[in-house]
Amino acid sequence: MKLYTYFRSSAAYRVRIALGLKALDYDAVPVHLLRGGGEQLADAYRQVNPSALVPTLVDDNGVVIGQSLAILEYLEETRPSPPLLPGDAAGRAHVRALALTLVADTHPLGNLRVLKYVKGELGQSEQAKLAWQRHWLREGLLTFDAMLARAANPGAYCHGDTPTLADCCLVPQLFNARRFDIDLAPFPALLRIDAACAQLPAFQLAHPARQPDAE
Repeated sequence: MKLYTYFRSSAAYRVRIALGLKALDYDAVPVHLLRGGGEQLADAYRQVNPSALVPTLVDDNGVVIGQSLAILEYLEETRPSPPLLPGDAAGRAHVRALALTLVADTHPLGNLRVLKYVKGELGQSEQAKLAWQRHWLREGLLTFDAMLARAANPGAYCHGDTPTLADCCLVPQLFNARRFDIDLAPFPALLRIDAACAQLPAFQLAHPARQPDAE
């Protein structure tokens, strides 16, 4: 199994966590998103993933998948143990809703190509770009926190007492929040979950600082 990844990509980060939780070996292929204007934009990588985004998973059977949540769902279906989705339909829907709040509603607004457009094409200052990024990241965490507060199955993690896809998505966004100096004090529940995840080897090994391309 091969994973095209970038150490600071939150999308790649969430996939690395899931691979670790499922104890799956893989070869990391770094794709530097800044060097040389972005290695993801090179023709060679576009042949792997036409979207020119990371991550991309290439399974041993030749299946190639982009989009982190699609990868997580694929891993869940093809390597179901240990499960990262609850056994009941309502629980699975709740975990997916939590994950999508970050993956679909929050992360894309702070994606590198969006920020480059905000600053370059729209002519916004670096300060304005950072304000945009911080605003939407904070909004996503507020929504996620409110959803957790209404959850019917609280536990050590986002849903119950074992990690799920929601935890795989939350931890990278908290890493981003710290990178951009967002005050996390208003989110004690998220910090509690983050601390629980940080005790697990899968989360430790997936951390950006532990990646072969870390700078």
